[in-house]
Amino acid sequence: MNGLPTAVLIVWVMCALGWGAVYLTLRRGLRGPARGPALFTHTLTPASTILLCSLVGFGSLQSVIVLTAEWWALLLVTGLRPERLVAAGGLGRLAAWAAAAAAGTLLAGHLVL
Repeated sequence: MNGLPTAVLIVWVMCALGWGAVYLTLRRGLRGPARGPALFTHTLTPASTILLCSLVGFGSLQSVIVLTAEWWALLLVTGLRPERLVAAGGLGRLAAWAAAAAAGTLLAGHLVL
């Protein structure tokens, strides 16, 4: 990857690891009728993000930074059990997830961009 900044490679790797970790925890933790749609939607997220950025014409790196922050914040806030985000009493976790994802996005944005 000659000429590509190291920070960008780190963001891509962290994004892939975060996506994989959320996928595995969803696969392990979800049961019942919600499992299929949740896994299908999560599987389509990277491809749909790339497609959206291609259609708009910019923002791919920013989108990867946001996704990375969201996935790692989700794992952090839910204790590696993403299904807790929508469980009873999940509104506090949802707010914590949004705050952690925003903070992670801002921090990573300043470090990378």
